Amino acid sequence: MLKQKLINLSLIAAAAFVLSACGDNNEKDNPNKKQITIGFGVGNYIDQVDKGIVPILEKKGYKVILRQFSQNRQINPAFEEGSIDASVNQSRAYMDAYNKKNNINMVALTDSPSAPQSLRSNKHKSIDDVKDGMIVALSNDPVNAERGARILEQLGWIKIKPNVSTLSFSVNDISSGKYHLDVRETDAAQGLRLLDDVDFVVVNGNYVASAGQRIADGLVVENSPLEHRVIVTVMQKDLDSQWAKDLKEAFESKEYADYIRSQRIYDGFIEPESWNKYPK
Repeated sequence: MLKQKLINLSLIAAAAFVLSACGDNNEKDNPNKKQITIGFGVGNYIDQVDKGIVPILEKKGYKVILRQFSQNRQINPAFEEGSIDASVNQSRAYMDAYNKKNNINMVALTDSPSAPQSLRSNKHKSIDDVKDGMIVALSNDPVNAERGARILEQLGWIKIKPNVSTLSFSVNDISSGKYHLDVRETDAAQGLRLLDDVDFVVVNGNYVASAGQRIADGLVVENSPLEHRVIVTVMQKDLDSQWAKDLKEAFESKEYADYIRSQRIYDGFIEPESWNKYPK
């Protein structure tokens, strides 16, 4: 009798565990869930969302968790393992290349206010000062390195090899243009600190803004093409979920547009096209 009771208790416990596990999975896959985890790289995109998006979603009953990764390349693997629901860190070009290489299905939910890169210098007041042998610093992550190199290419300073990869771009994909320059890679967050040590630096706009400087004060400001603007990314399977629709609505809302426009730190950011209907 005791043995049978122990067996029955074991079966009940096992059933409870299975039900609990199913409940966890259902909660994780529930398109109407009320908790959203969003991933970010280093920079002020997390601040934009914390102060501008989170209050909008909280009014709709959501709990929003913001996770900042120390390196951008950590974010997409977090998607694959399901530890984040969305990200605000990458461009369409990078997302498409990553999807193709890793056979996953991230999609662009909507656009985020996006900071263009700028060519800056403390040593020179004009791009006309450029000469052979000068040192130019680019970001050391492939996407931003390519973006920065495109600025230099448009100036005629360098040439970029054809058919370069967004995922693996480096200074090795650069050859001399009008000038023989010493093009170096550096950590993106260190760009502004190098201005006294090198001739020119291409700096990501979010670092310029975070330092309290104006993006527009750069010697050249990138006209970021659509494929290089920052997007809100979700997995394809979540695109039609209610939480994703509410997240998209928040990013495209007048309330968020008004917040970003009211903050001097975001002067020079490229606004999403969805905000064109809100007069400045």
